[in-house]
Amino acid sequence: MKKVIATDQAPAAIGPYSQAIEVNGMVYTSGIIPVVPATGEIPEGSVAQAKQALTNLSNLLQAAGTDMDKVIKTTVFIKEMNDFGAINEVYKTFFTSDFPARSCVEVARLPKDVMLEIEAIAYK
Repeated sequence: MKKVIATDQAPAAIGPYSQAIEVNGMVYTSGIIPVVPATGEIPEGSVAQAKQALTNLSNLLQAAGTDMDKVIKTTVFIKEMNDFGAINEVYKTFFTSDFPARSCVEVARLPKDVMLEIEAIAYK
């Protein structure tokens, strides 16, 4: 059975989609962008945006009853591949061991002109 996951601790959906969906103990998130949920602000720079996006992802997973240690796959969309190294440094502080499988893709543009977006699949 499908369960919609929603929290005010991560950016609200800006279109016709859910923040996350749980099916059979698996949680599938939508793309999470680095918007501060309480203010709508977007931090400056790729490092600050990576921290905010990953914090938002962690908050969404907690709302779904899981956490970053149970993430098995992420997809990271970045605006500038030159930021790959800096984003990786932030990424490894949120995933400290048994890193999830990951794809990273450079894209031309992201919602709200942010520098990165991340989605994840986790188990409960």
